[in-house]
Amino acid sequence: MTDFTLHTIESAPEAGKPLLEKSQAAFGMLPGLHAVMAESPALLEAYQVLHGLFASSSFDKDELTVVWQTINVENECHYCVPAHTGIAKSMGVDDAITDALRDETPLPSEKLEVLRDFTLSIVRDRGNVDDNKVQAFLNAGFTKQNILDVILGYSQKIMSNYTNHLAKTPIDQPFQKFEWHKK
Repeated sequence: MTDFTLHTIESAPEAGKPLLEKSQAAFGMLPGLHAVMAESPALLEAYQVLHGLFASSSFDKDELTVVWQTINVENECHYCVPAHTGIAKSMGVDDAITDALRDETPLPSEKLEVLRDFTLSIVRDRGNVDDNKVQAFLNAGFTKQNILDVILGYSQKIMSNYTNHLAKTPIDQPFQKFEWHKK
């Protein structure tokens, strides 16, 4: 097994130090994921940029959460599911949405369910989504921009989910109460 370093601002490679300072300022703590990613400043910078772009994409807070958590749960990310549970709470997302995503039970609205199904199709079918599924997504009131924004969200989550799998990133203290295991 390869041990990954949980970098501090002081121990990070030079190019990673300002990125970790940015993370510290944004979150009031240094997230473990960012501490691991600092080993590759390019990865951490790309992750930060994609996070900002996806957070300001065409989706509202509930839809962002559906995309993030659908991917986190599908990829069984021990770190990201608890982290995004806490993030969803801070964003004011209804616990019913978060619980349904974590437990893989029906979401409280049909439109959010269609978003979860489409996101799962992107992940499971590696972007080769059946035309009928695309049309169902569009018929639910989503747009072509939303299709591409799901891909943007997935790109961000690949970075975090896969990093956490390889590094076995410990769950940050504020999110430990939201620990999760796939049923």
